[in-house]
Amino acid sequence: MRGLPSVELLNDGRPPLGQRTRILTQLFGFDGWKVAEAYFEAPDGARVVPLGTFLPPPEVRLVVRMERRWLACCSLCGAPCRKKHCDDETRRWHDLPCSEHPVSLEYTSIRVKCARCKATPLEAVPWADPYQRETRRLQQRLGLQTASMPIVRVAAQYGLSWSTVRRAESMSIARWEAQRPKHVLVYVGVDEKYLGRRHKRAEKFVTIVSDLRTGEPAWIGYGRSEATLKSWLDTLTKKQKKRIKLFAMDMHEAFKNAVENDPQLKHVAIVHDPFHVMKRANKAIDDLRRAIFFRAGPDMRALGRGKRWLFLRAWERNTPGQQSDLKALLACNTKLAAAYQVKEELRGVLAAPDEEAMAKGMNRILRRTQRKANVHMRKLHDSLCSHLPQILALGKHRPPVGRIEALNNNWETLVRQARGIRDYEYLRRKLAFLAANPLRSEAGVRSFLALARLVTKKVPAAA
Repeated sequence: MRGLPSVELLNDGRPPLGQRTRILTQLFGFDGWKVAEAYFEAPDGARVVPLGTFLPPPEVRLVVRMERRWLACCSLCGAPCRKKHCDDETRRWHDLPCSEHPVSLEYTSIRVKCARCKATPLEAVPWADPYQRETRRLQQRLGLQTASMPIVRVAAQYGLSWSTVRRAESMSIARWEAQRPKHVLVYVGVDEKYLGRRHKRAEKFVTIVSDLRTGEPAWIGYGRSEATLKSWLDTLTKKQKKRIKLFAMDMHEAFKNAVENDPQLKHVAIVHDPFHVMKRANKAIDDLRRAIFFRAGPDMRALGRGKRWLFLRAWERNTPGQQSDLKALLACNTKLAAAYQVKEELRGVLAAPDEEAMAKGMNRILRRTQRKANVHMRKLHDSLCSHLPQILALGKHRPPVGRIEALNNNWETLVRQARGIRDYEYLRRKLAFLAANPLRSEAGVRSFLALARLVTKKVPAAA
């Protein structure tokens, strides 16, 4: 692509748009701006002129020099500015690649005298935010890529540094957050997350507070004690606490005590997640299975080896062959068969349609687990009795508690993808984006990429 030929000026002193620059101007789509020049540039900064039909190599950069046609605007308040303070240096912004060639937008900015904010900032450009060296559409594209790829791979794909891609991703998420409606916390989920044995901090757990209506994390704090959750509750105003109707959590006593000991949360219902209730029932079954098969001699140990997940998995999720094997194992011990039946009955009770039906089912289960001779089921009995009001509240309110575990799955995906994350505020923002992002459909992807567009109002250049 050679330099543009010289052209005659129009009546108002502006050069007309040639066919080549007109096409490029329409492609870039910036109102009030035009392409003044486009040329290829080698990695060493020298201009490259293609010869004949030979195409330039992919490492050659396409530089598009922009020119303003409308009045300059302040980058701080957006007001049109008719007075210029001084000229500034020529700057470049990375843009989306074109035909395997990296693209840069070039423009010589000016500093304006803003009559509204009484400052002398740089003029606003429609393709990038202040202090950024990447265009908004490139940042949105990078944010779209990093939603499913590690940052290192995205940086290698676009020829950028890791920190540049990380900053661009943060800017794209910030635009997405700015245009979203603010949600009021009404149904709150509380859960803990193990950080791993190789974590260097003294706290090996973090507490995650989430919005059950959207599935987004609202707060992440180190530790899992009563003081950890109380530190978040103290940040809420009296009005915010009054709007909360329900807390859904596991059977960790510290979380329940933190909510019950807050005098401004006496009206709040506490609901236990059925996943964790079944987790305790499965632990009782697993301990009983070990006591029967692995402490009764080599013959019983060989019979029960490798059959753990047959007992923990729901009956209807087993294949016919697995159900046949499970029947044979349960026939070996009547105590284990009765305990397994109680466990499956508890699964159905937790899915009861209302609180009354759940209360009847829980009373029937507690009568079958109260015998002290069966130590493992007796432990389950005591645990269910101590948390019975919170379990029955599940049948009354029926919150979407499955989103608590879905958030844990997104956490695991992000941490494995990045091979560890230390900035938990960044992790919280990205978890919120993954939980409620619009990228699950073609229309959602288009709307996310459209956040890069900036509507420019036409202002005449002359008074």
